[in-house]
Amino acid sequence: MRENKRQIGTREEERAARYLRENGYRIREHSYRCRIGEIDLIAEKDGMIIFCEVKYRTGPGAGSPLAAVDRRKQETIFRVAQQYLLAKGLPEETPCRFDVIGLTQDKVLHIENAFGGL
Repeated sequence: MRENKRQIGTREEERAARYLRENGYRIREHSYRCRIGEIDLIAEKDGMIIFCEVKYRTGPGAGSPLAAVDRRKQETIFRVAQQYLLAKGLPEETPCRFDVIGLTQDKVLHIENAFGGL
């Protein structure tokens, strides 16, 4: 039976979370949603909050994961991150960064600080 996009997305987000945990990150949230939008994973490491966008591609012909996170998507992630910090009562000066985790069937590409933000 073929998986639908939601099932694939959930599976690949869990794969990205596993990768982060194996590399010393603590996962704070999976699929954090608010009225503005969604962030796939929110992690923490060394006192920094990391907002992660996860992109799965079936192969190199499907395009770059980083290219899929265009300016509009970055702005949405940034606004959701601001809402998250506010909702969790975290100080404005909390160190944050925005990462993209690109997945293919056999690779994980973790782009730290993929775009600016807070």
